[in-house]
Amino acid sequence: GAPIEAQALLATYGQERSADSPLRIGSLKSNIGHASAAAGVGGVIKTVLAMRHAVMPKTLHVDAATPEVDWTAGAVELLTEARPWDAVDGPRRAGVSSFGVSGTNAHVVLEEAPEPPGLPDSPAIAGPVAWPLSARSPEALRAQATTLLTALENDADGLGDRNPLDIGYSLATTRTAHPHRAVVVGAAPDDLTAGLTALAQGTPAGNVATASAPGTGRPVFVFPGQG
Repeated sequence: GAPIEAQALLATYGQERSADSPLRIGSLKSNIGHASAAAGVGGVIKTVLAMRHAVMPKTLHVDAATPEVDWTAGAVELLTEARPWDAVDGPRRAGVSSFGVSGTNAHVVLEEAPEPPGLPDSPAIAGPVAWPLSARSPEALRAQATTLLTALENDADGLGDRNPLDIGYSLATTRTAHPHRAVVVGAAPDDLTAGLTALAQGTPAGNVATASAPGTGRPVFVFPGQG
């Protein structure tokens, strides 16, 4: 209900919008109270979840819009009820503001991520496939190769019905990239398992590449206080 915040939204996003498509306003504060320095990142989390569920969540504890704001100055509307969030003419987008005593400390515009591309259902390989692995040391890297090789060998048919593309996709996108790295490349399941065997044994192979990433230090994210 702060007039300065509402007037800022009315003057920017509330202009040149049709009456049937106003800017919808929600509030993290209505859910968890005053979050102080965590308000911005909390608003990002709430917005991402709203996009994921395609719902604009209800703002809680609102009896009436504050009379301190001229709500006729733009097409802006409080979310006093939950609303479906349909994607119209493009991806869903939302602005997230983090306010302090001096006004807006930060404002970001978020856009929903595109759907990931589908993977082929067939286990057949249409071309070379890369299986990346990484670990904190050369010994751990060989152990990673052994673990993956053992999991594949537990299938009576080796790879069985597992799609080599699925395995490569999972290795590349769901695991942390550690400094000691290797990639096994193969155009057939036997090539991939043979490369894994060589990596596990520490034996050079033509379809296995290893390298060490330079140390860059660990990133630190700081959310400072207000103002």
